[in-house]
Amino acid sequence: MCTKYFGGVPTVRPSPNFNAAEDAEILRGAMKGLGTDEDIIIEILTQRSNDQRQAIAEHFKNVLERDLVEDVKSELGGDFEKVIVALLTPTCEYLCQELKNAMNGAGTNESALIEIICSKSNDEIEQIVGCYESLYERPLIEQVCSETSGNLGRFLSLILTKTRNDCNDIDDGDARSKAEELYAGGEGQLGTEESVFYRIMAHESFAQLRRIFEEYKEISGNSIEQALRHELSGDYLDALLAVVECVQSPANFFARKLHDSMDGAGTDDDTLIRIIVSRSEIDLGTIKDEFEKLYDKTLESCIENDTSGDYKRALLALVS
Repeated sequence: MCTKYFGGVPTVRPSPNFNAAEDAEILRGAMKGLGTDEDIIIEILTQRSNDQRQAIAEHFKNVLERDLVEDVKSELGGDFEKVIVALLTPTCEYLCQELKNAMNGAGTNESALIEIICSKSNDEIEQIVGCYESLYERPLIEQVCSETSGNLGRFLSLILTKTRNDCNDIDDGDARSKAEELYAGGEGQLGTEESVFYRIMAHESFAQLRRIFEEYKEISGNSIEQALRHELSGDYLDALLAVVECVQSPANFFARKLHDSMDGAGTDDDTLIRIIVSRSEIDLGTIKDEFEKLYDKTLESCIENDTSGDYKRALLALVS
């Protein structure tokens, strides 16, 4: 899936002189018999685009009469297996699986829902919504509504109904008017009219929101981030801040999420894998540069310190 609103530098591009049959035969040999050649699996699958990996999987199915994903699952394990299976899954389907996992079982991983849903354009949301219902025979918006509540649920639902304006033309007069609405609904009164925030933030194009936030700073003297933090809290605040960050710098947003996944005791491997795999063909190179600017250390060095073995080598291959 492309990202409509932003440019970025990928780290994974289609391999030139690609030969699906040749790659498939080499991979089959790497997993055949006793032992597995993990180096070959990493070398091939991290250096092919998702479309090329799907072509390899098709050769496995149609010519070798095997399921590549099932072969991988039988030979690998742990987080390394998660990375390779993610690489072999069509991107939209993979994100749908991640959304499903975030809502499965007791409790909901609101952070994952926010990361995936709030960072997407209308086109991407449309693909995800259609793919989710096809995979699980249940509308995504219905499940999100059942798993979230309050303003967060309303905000995510608005995004999922694809109401965001796709026009990237800037209307300065409207931007000023919307900025005044945001100010009047928050800092400009006692209490907070929270519906104003989710209505504007879910409907306006990212380009228009950028202009609205500039106007807000002129009116209020505070940035929109400062205003949101003063007026709101919890997961709803996190969702609105995610949109603000993606409007201003999606690379900054994902760099911060990657840092948080490795900060402190333990590693949030699901988030780490999801961002690296799903952004590798979009803007992971840009995210990597932003990470170093923000934290004065490289993304590679953090991965080196927080992961190990084949899992580490697969992630580093995607990042590098």
